[in-house]
Amino acid sequence: MTAITINDQEYREFSRFLETQCGIVLGESKQYLVRSRLSPLVTKFQLPSLSALLQDVVVGRNRELRIAAVDAMTTNETLWFRDSYPFTVLADKLLPELAAEKKPIKIWSAASSSGQEPYSIAMTILEARMRRPGLMPSVSITATDISNTMLEMCREGVYDHLALGRGLSPERRREFFEPVDEGRMRIKANVKQMVSFRSQNLMDSYALLGKFDVIFCRNVLIYFSPEMKANVLNQMANSLNPGGYLLLGASESLTGLTDRFEMVRCNPGIIYRLK
Repeated sequence: MTAITINDQEYREFSRFLETQCGIVLGESKQYLVRSRLSPLVTKFQLPSLSALLQDVVVGRNRELRIAAVDAMTTNETLWFRDSYPFTVLADKLLPELAAEKKPIKIWSAASSSGQEPYSIAMTILEARMRRPGLMPSVSITATDISNTMLEMCREGVYDHLALGRGLSPERRREFFEPVDEGRMRIKANVKQMVSFRSQNLMDSYALLGKFDVIFCRNVLIYFSPEMKANVLNQMANSLNPGGYLLLGASESLTGLTDRFEMVRCNPGIIYRLK
């Protein structure tokens, strides 16, 4: 039987590797998370134990294994229209404000996971267009993630019954999805064509992504060290057009990390504008 236990030293070394590779800080006593996420790779890569896998990952013997390990540790569940208020603010405040400038609008979803956030943004824009035909200029959405597995799922745009039930109303399911087979549906082409997906490690430079009017970086910073959070936020400030907006997760804050944004209280929620 394959051994799936890891000792404290192995855990510390892998934790350092993960933080170096992608900024994620595991913290103390998350051995169970490493075991649950990486144990399937032991069988896939035909290794004798989880300890052997961790050693190979840390010393870099197998690049494919390293990529798969990071992929497994950065795969997070998500849902449609998460927290709802960011999409209300986008529809009621940001889109009309940006549309008044009569120029193309660029939006970045900085951690697309399995696609729910960028596709929720696209659906919000299409609904705004239906309410106010002719108002909206061209809108493009760039969605990035570090996980190649997640990006493949995003591009396919096919979701099972369980995923479709998480935050998606029956009305939106009828409007924006089409059936594939029993229990699965595909996002329609008019939604999909609004979003381009690409790989991006938030620890690397964002310069090649260009400039944006709105950045969604939600429920990402919670995994990073304070130094990494500050670096990400300052890079995002550099990636925004003058007066651009940053939207964080409901439990996230800029306090003590950067002074390049001003808080904007909306009803509901809080967003940040580049100074």
